[in-house]
Amino acid sequence: MAVLSASAVFSRPCAGRRAPSRAARRAGAPLSAAMAPRRVMATASAVPPGVTPPIVGTQAPDFKATAVFDQEFIDVSLSQYRGKYVVLFFYPLDFTFVCPTEITAFSDRHAEFAALNCEVLGVSVDSEYSHLAWVQTERKAGGLGDIAYPLVSDLKKEISRAYQCLDEAEGTALRALYIIDKEGKIQHATTNCLAFGRNPDEVIRVLQAITHVQENPDEVCPAGWQPGDATMLPDPTGSKEYFSAL
Repeated sequence: MAVLSASAVFSRPCAGRRAPSRAARRAGAPLSAAMAPRRVMATASAVPPGVTPPIVGTQAPDFKATAVFDQEFIDVSLSQYRGKYVVLFFYPLDFTFVCPTEITAFSDRHAEFAALNCEVLGVSVDSEYSHLAWVQTERKAGGLGDIAYPLVSDLKKEISRAYQCLDEAEGTALRALYIIDKEGKIQHATTNCLAFGRNPDEVIRVLQAITHVQENPDEVCPAGWQPGDATMLPDPTGSKEYFSAL
C-alpha cells in the first residue's frame, strides 16, 4: 500500500540566479538584493480552477510503499532518501518487452549514479509478488535477474497518479522519469510513450548538470553540457563571454 503526501505550496527552485555585471564581478562587489536567487511562489489557490500546475520545480510527492530489493520485500519511502538525489522512473508492466531493457540498463550503471550521490527507484503498478517473480527470472528468459536498486509496487496506482504519469484508460504508467534533488524538489521530468525506452547516459548527463548549477548557482549549462565543458553567466554581458569562445 502506498501512502502519499504532497506540499500545497509550489515553488520554482530551478529558477536561475541573475549574475552581476562584468564590472561588478571584477570589482568583487557582493550580490545585491536584485541579483539574489529568484523564486516564484504560488499557493495551490493561485492556480486557475481545472489547471494542473507543472510538476517540475515543486516538492516531490512523498510515498511509502512495498518494494523488492535483493529478492526481499522491503518498505521504502521517498523521504528516506532526503540528502541524496533520486532518479525515480516509472514503467508500464512487469514481464513485458522494452521494460526489462531499461531496468537492467539502469542497474548496470548503478555505481555511476551512486558516485553522484544518487539513488534509483523503479515503479510500476504491479504487485511486489510480480516484481519478485520477475527478479527471479534470468535475463536470457526475459527476466531481470538481480538488480541493484528497489522496484516499488504501486498496485493502487496512487504514486503514478500523484506524479501525473498514469494512463487512466490503460491503468498503467507511462515511461516517466523524474530527477529529485537533495531537498526533495523535482528538477527534471520526461515522459515517453510506451514504444521506446530511455537512455541512462542522458539521465546521468542531466543529473551532472543539475548538480553543477546547484553547486554553482551563478552559472547555467548550455545544450549538451558535459562535466568540464564551459558554462555561461545568465546575463547579456556574461553570455557573450561564452559565445565569443565558440
